[in-house]
Order: sequence, then C-alpha cells, then structure tokens
Amino acid sequence: MMSSKPPYFQCETSQAIVLTSPTAMPKASGFLWNKKMMLQMNCRGYAVAQFMQPEPTKYASGPALEATTFMQPEHHYYAHHPGRFFYVKSHSDNTLFSLPFEPVKQPADQFEFQVHENELIWKIRYQSLAFTVSVELIPNEGAELWTLEVENLGSSEHNIDIYPYFSIGFLSWMNQSADFDESINGIVANKVTPYQKLDDYFRNKHLKEKTFLISDGLVSSFCANANEFEGLGGLHSPDAISRASLGNAAAKYEVPVAALHHKICLLPKQSQKIRFIFGAASDVDEILKFRQHYLSEQGALQVRHLNKAYVERYSPVVKIHTPDSELDHFVNKWLPRQLFYHGDVNRLTTDPQTRNYLQDAMGMVFLNPETTKTAMVTALSQQNSDGSMPDGVLLHPDAELKYINQIPHSDHCVWLPICLCGYLHETADTGFLDALIPFADSPDKTSVAEHVERAMKWLETNLDNRGLSLIHQGDWCDPMNMVGYKGKGVSAWLSMATSYAWQQWAHICDWMSLHTQAQYWRTAASQMNERIQHAFYQGNWYGRGITDEGRLFGTDGDKQGAMFLNPQSWAMLSGAIEKHKAPELIQHIQEHLYTPFGPVMLAPAFTEMVEDIGRVTQKYPGSAENGSVYNHAAAFYAFSLYHYDFADEGFQILSQMLVKEEDALTRGQLPVFIPNYYRGAWKEHPEHAGRSSQLFNTGTIAWFYRTLVEQTFGISGSKKGLKINPKLPSHWPSASVTRRFRDATFHVDITQSSRGKGIKIAVNGVELQGNEITHIVAGEIYKVCVKVAK
Repeated sequence: MMSSKPPYFQCETSQAIVLTSPTAMPKASGFLWNKKMMLQMNCRGYAVAQFMQPEPTKYASGPALEATTFMQPEHHYYAHHPGRFFYVKSHSDNTLFSLPFEPVKQPADQFEFQVHENELIWKIRYQSLAFTVSVELIPNEGAELWTLEVENLGSSEHNIDIYPYFSIGFLSWMNQSADFDESINGIVANKVTPYQKLDDYFRNKHLKEKTFLISDGLVSSFCANANEFEGLGGLHSPDAISRASLGNAAAKYEVPVAALHHKICLLPKQSQKIRFIFGAASDVDEILKFRQHYLSEQGALQVRHLNKAYVERYSPVVKIHTPDSELDHFVNKWLPRQLFYHGDVNRLTTDPQTRNYLQDAMGMVFLNPETTKTAMVTALSQQNSDGSMPDGVLLHPDAELKYINQIPHSDHCVWLPICLCGYLHETADTGFLDALIPFADSPDKTSVAEHVERAMKWLETNLDNRGLSLIHQGDWCDPMNMVGYKGKGVSAWLSMATSYAWQQWAHICDWMSLHTQAQYWRTAASQMNERIQHAFYQGNWYGRGITDEGRLFGTDGDKQGAMFLNPQSWAMLSGAIEKHKAPELIQHIQEHLYTPFGPVMLAPAFTEMVEDIGRVTQKYPGSAENGSVYNHAAAFYAFSLYHYDFADEGFQILSQMLVKEEDALTRGQLPVFIPNYYRGAWKEHPEHAGRSSQLFNTGTIAWFYRTLVEQTFGISGSKKGLKINPKLPSHWPSASVTRRFRDATFHVDITQSSRGKGIKIAVNGVELQGNEITHIVAGEIYKVCVKVAK
C-alpha cells in the first residue's frame, strides 16, 4: 500500500479538489449532471457521457458498435476512447502538444485538474503559454459548454493553431455521416438508428440523431472524417495537423469526428477565449438555438448562474466540525452532492431497480423530504394488489423494464418500510400514511399504510416450507442468480431483511396506534429470527443461503465464499443474533473479511463458476460482488455495528470508505465521491487491492449519510421531536454539528470524557430531562450542549 503524499490538494478559496499530475492517478475523475445528462471526465480528457431521450443514450462513442448505456467498473480507457481534446501547434518552436493530456501525452510545465461542484477546470502551462480549459453542462439539456482560454505570459508574439478534437465514434451501421455547416459554425454528424421491427421506426422518430460541435471562434478549416484526420500518424501525431489546413473532409458513411482549426496570434500578455458546445440535437434549428442562447459571454454567465442555483438545491442537513479535517470536507461538501445526484436524477435511468430507487429516496429525506414522499408514491402506484413490488420503477410513460429488471428478484418489498421509517423520522408526516394510491393492476385506491401492509404480507407468502425467504433469481445481490431459480433455494440475508422490515413496519404501526398489528409483526419477526438461527447459524457465523438442492453455503466448510458479510450484518440488524454474542461474530468478521481498505463482501473470492450460486462466482476475484470491498454492503455493516453500540468499529468502517491521503495513490481516485467498490482479494492479489471502481452510482451513499447523522452524531428524528444520542469514536475529545431539522436549526456541541458514565444535554442553557427535544418551533435556533461520559 502506497503511503507517499498524493498529488492533489484542496483549494482553500473554492474548496475544489485539485490534481497536479495527469499520470499519478490516471483514472482520477470528476462528474457533472443535470436532469437530462451525466458527464464523467477523467483528468486526461477521456469522457463517459449519456443523455436521456427518454432512455440513456450516448452522442459520442467508440469507433465500433458498442453498448450505449451502462457505466463500467474500473472503466477501460484506450486510444480511441471518446474524449474531449485540444491539439495545440506552436509555430515558434514547431512543437505539438494536446490538452488536457491525451492523445499526444506531452508533459506540461504545470498541470492542474480541478473538480468543482458544477464545473471541471484544467489549468495547464507549456513554457510561456497558459491554458484554462473548463466544462459545464447546459441546464436541462444534453449538451456541454466548453471554454478554452489561452494567455501569452512571455515577452514575444506567439502564433499557434488550436484544434478542438471531439470524438464522435461509430454511430450506425445503417446510415452515418458528418460535415461542416456554416450556418452554425460547426460540425454536424448525422445517423439513423437501426431498427428491424416496424414499431421501432415510429418510436425512433423522437430521437436526437445529430451530434454537433459548434464554436464562437473563426474556423479556418475542419475535418469531419476520422480516418482522414489521423492518416498514418494516428492520434498521437495526426496527418491532418501536420498540414496547413485540416482538409475539410466530410464523412460519408464513414466514422465521423468533430475537429476544427482555429488560428491564434497573441501579443505579449494578451489572451484569447473560445467557447464550444458539444451535444445532441434533433435538427439544425435546435443547434442554432444553442448557439444563440449559450455561445456568448452572456449565455455562459447564464449557464453558470443556473448551475449554481441547481447545486444550491441540495443544502446539506448537517455541517460537521471534527478532529478529522478530511472527513469534514468530504461530508460538508461532496457527500451531500453525491446524495443529491442519486435522489434527484435516479442514476440517470428511466427504470431504476426498485431497491435502488427506494434506498436513494431514503437518502433524500435529509435534503428534500418531499422528493422522498414523491418517490414513495411513484413506487407504490406500481405495486400489485397482492403486495408484490416490480423489479424496476418506471419513471417515464415510454420507459420499459430492461436488463436486470426483467429478472425476478425477491427483496424489493423489504425496502418500503425502511424508506418510510426514514421519511417519518425526519418529518413526522403521519398524514402521509392515509394518502390514497392505486395499484398497478387495479384502479381502486387504498392508503399508503395498506400498501405497505400488503407488501409485508407478500413477504409472508414468499417463504418455503421451513418459513425461510425464497430467493428466486436474486435478492439484494443481483448476480446470485442460481441459488433458487428452481423455486426452492432460500436466502439468509433476505430472511433477516424480512425480519428487519417487519420490525420497522411494527414501529410505524405503533405510530398509528395500531398496537395489535404492531405486535403481530414483531412476533412474526421473532419467529423468523428463530428459524434463521436454526437454519443458517453454524456456530461461528451465518451462512448465505440454501440452494435448490438443499446445500447450505457460506460456511467454514467452503473453500471459496466461506463467509459473506451481509448475513452477519443483518443478523445484528434483525436481532437474529443476541447482542451479547455479537463480539464473537465481529471477531470472526475481522479475521476473515477485513482488509486495509475495508471489509470485503465475501472471502475467499470465487475463482470459477459455482452453478448453484450463480454469475457472482464468474466475476474476477476481488471485483464487484465477488469479494471486493463493496461499499454498499460495508455501509450495512457499519449501520449494524452502531445498532449494537460498537461505535469505534462502526466509525472505522465508515472511515475506510473514504479516500485518504495515506492511500489515495493506491485507490487511484480523488476524494470527491464514494465508489461502489474498492478491489478486494487482498491476500490473493495484493498489488490490485484497494483500487477504486471509479463508479459513483452506489446505494452506499444514503446509508453512509444516515449512519453518520443518526448514529455517529446521534441526532435522529422521532415522532415527538429530535433524539440526541451521539456515538462518537472514542479518540475524539469533541465534535460539533449544525443540524437542520423540521425547519429549525440545531447547533450541537459534543464533548467526551472518561470520567463517570452517562449523557447530559442542555438546550439553550436549560438541562434536558431525557434525550429528546420536543415542541420544536420552526425557524428557531437551538444551542445544544452534550456531555458524554464513558
């Protein structure tokens, strides 16, 4: 594990994270999004982008036919990977380099890649030329606004050629072309999306089939043909750039590209700025509107203003000050941003998996509870009258359930009371439980409470003859698809999650004064826990499931996949394991699953297909669900540790999810998001362990935020008010939190000492009896002093 200081720092003025090398962390990236698109740019200029129409679509892809929707873990960048580059040719010394780094890869005298909340910026200097390259997204559009500014810092005149090179890629085997259009001062690439079914033709008519690059600068020449641009020199030294003119070649059923030529003459201390828009459109008229509205100084200012307003919508519910400054910066700035991304645009899909949709919505209770409420209504309106939930939630009239959402999974109902509990704790909006919502298969409306009740009853029907939860073709773990495909296999995790869901629902029933109903579900949960203990506990830890053929797996008798993290975590959450027995279980987890980068999801990782478990065993050892540090599962574990009052152990897990200075180079990621996993298989492949997946789509975020707010700082909502019960790590002498709650503001100062035992709380100087602040007045500011003695 590397320990040298990483090549990045936090800019004090803008709070941006600044990377100072394009090679030390070559996959380091930042991401931007709006309601219509997402853009992830790495420090070297490679891009992953998609926009909604309504399905996720790319307007720039590789040079061959490829999948156009999913982001890939540990994304592979190659020479012709889609990117946004600027070649620069200097006439003073006849040199060629490219911004920000690829494809020429000429080292710069100075390099900075800055990740801001709504903008990515590169500041690069080659000798006496200083370049600033930035990108923002145009609000509510599938388009990028790029700005390139060059300044002559020297004492003599500089003549340079700048060639923006935006790859477009292979668009269509049916019909593709590209050419320069003077009316828009840019290149337009056209395609026809292939279809076989007649109905698809009419569905495709709404698609934005044009990819364009327009400029506000004087274009001297252009090239829209990828092969003509590269010639024999390739991307490293393209033939077209070696000549005085790019040649003005069009692409006629050939791979298109968008390359423009700008000639610039700079006197000493003079600078020049050029703007570009790259994106997708339906026709030239739409491109002209982009040009008129945004390709000017005023338009760029409008974009910046609207993006700033958009970012300010996710005002964090907490602001912390602790002995850990890296944690403070991440939690106060980057964590709520990632939380908002998930809850606001649903990972930029029109059919999010139900489990993802509800957990992301649970996280939004801390930023905008109304969004959570709307998501609950949307999900429940697609529930069947028998209580079952679909595998995906449709968010657009033209959306269809695709890919994984066509596979029957068994866990979606358990997330309803978990999400609902989060919403009620934050808002106390018990009236929502009476809201009337229809079912997907019936126009009859019934209350939210009845919808959830039916979901809990459906979980009762999804049991085998032993009373354990059937897994079908997967539970929370998507690729565990062959444990129960014959209809007999059961899941230990889902049995535990069912018990936990029933307990959460019982809690809500008590809020509604339905105490008999609450007792019914608590009894059901208790009985489930007894069955779990009998079926899955083997004396050391809990197995993961029982296959269709009756084989218990995930035990110390297995050479691979001997221990899984999730059933251990949820045994604590559900109460299947008694609290006094938890330390021994935690010791086993530490022995078998812990790594320097966090606990792995399972160990040892599988190295070949196990046909009664499924495709999880086909994944590379230590990647994704096959033994990585899968942060979503780690977040469950952290939450369960706090649930049983193991605060130090829980905080350790949270801390390991974050990129820190001491291991940043190993992880290869900037500390601006939590990825869905870090490589595991620490013992088998130590040279790769800890490497970030670079994926910022992850259910981790809602659970991380919730655990931090409600457990670490112990500031959680209740029916009557706000409960205070901090569980700070023991090595912190103090911490302070500003918490926004029910339109009031709480400034909470927490101090710890080893003398005595107990907790004392004073609110506005008056000692509180108990630990619950009630009769909260909206708009008021409360100063809370908490003293914890251990």
